[in-house]
Amino acid sequence: MPFLTTRDKTEIFYKDWGSGQPVVFSHGWPLNGDAWDPQAKLMADNGFRSVVHDRRGHGRSSQPWAGNDLDTYADDLSELIESLDLRDVILVGHSTGGGEVARYIGRHGTSRVAKALLQSAIPPLMLKTKANPDGLPIEVFDEIRAGITGDRSQYYEDLSAPFYGANRPGNQVTQGTRDSFWMWCMQVGIKGSYDCVRAFSETDLTDDLRAFDIPTLIVHGDDDQIVPIIAAGDKSSKIVKDNTFKVYEGAPHGLAMVDPYKDRFNEDLLAFARG
Repeated sequence: MPFLTTRDKTEIFYKDWGSGQPVVFSHGWPLNGDAWDPQAKLMADNGFRSVVHDRRGHGRSSQPWAGNDLDTYADDLSELIESLDLRDVILVGHSTGGGEVARYIGRHGTSRVAKALLQSAIPPLMLKTKANPDGLPIEVFDEIRAGITGDRSQYYEDLSAPFYGANRPGNQVTQGTRDSFWMWCMQVGIKGSYDCVRAFSETDLTDDLRAFDIPTLIVHGDDDQIVPIIAAGDKSSKIVKDNTFKVYEGAPHGLAMVDPYKDRFNEDLLAFARG
């Protein structure tokens, strides 16, 4: 299995499938790169090179005590892109992964980037403040931290319902999907998972979004119970210069993994990459 060793000696696991223009996927919290497997295969099957990594603290990557923040996540992404000498990259980020993509562009620019796709992504800021009244109150994130440090197995099991919209009437979420979510979550180190809550909730990515100077597709479900569209996709679409904003009616946070939304997302991803 391929690993990148970063400057601080953290080992980052990654997959490298296919050949062609590279598509680099960044996953959400508290998952790992396997969550992108269907899309990574789709792109590799269609003449692209899919690169997917497990964020530090997640999946098969190392579980360091330090560096569980968006600056370091973005720097890890930069090291991966540079180590593989990827150019003309299409960056794709879900949830916290969308924040990772934004911070990467804010810190490292777009000299190696052709396009970006933000799906159900956390930018610009999830936390409710006086300047950001549409965000979520700090108590929401304190409850997440309590779940991680309490019975985290049961917490992750319960979290799979709103994540995929399994608590909505008429949903098509399978038990297998929810079981996969739990399995991925249980692979996250408790320190990395805990620290990442602050990273995805309190990091202001407004200036990073202003640095986008490449075509960007923003996709968000209007029934996202994890990252509400009003505080995220709506606002990001008003900040990123050259963007197309697609709202999926009734879609949950993990829309790329569940029917009936995943086929639409796959079509949009492929069309955006080819366009």
